[in-house]
Amino acid sequence: MDMAPVSNSKTAIVIRTEWGLTIAGTRITLYDVMDYVTAQYPPKLIGDVLNLTKEQVSAALSYIEDNRSQVEAEYETILQEEQENRQYWEERNREHFARIATMPPKPGREALWAKLQEQKARHAEKA
Repeated sequence: MDMAPVSNSKTAIVIRTEWGLTIAGTRITLYDVMDYVTAQYPPKLIGDVLNLTKEQVSAALSYIEDNRSQVEAEYETILQEEQENRQYWEERNREHFARIATMPPKPGREALWAKLQEQKARHAEKA
């Protein structure tokens, strides 16, 4: 994949890496930013949550706005791949987790196990 900058500001803010469109000097992708944009977070909160500077957030949001159709198409692809990965691993681990759930607690941890089961039951009642 081309690693050249795709933003022509003083410093390359948005570059394409193996993770996709990424804010230079970070591992934060524009798809991470899009998660918060679609949830309607204000720019300051996006910066706080992702530990980005005001300039980085501004450059990311500007790039998203200037290239909205491309970024949204890639974002949808990323969300679809994420869903497929989640389904794959849930299916692959279903029997393993079911087997673990039936195992008795390790010796000496019976009281802890009972407390955990009580908390699970209370949580299930609230849901």
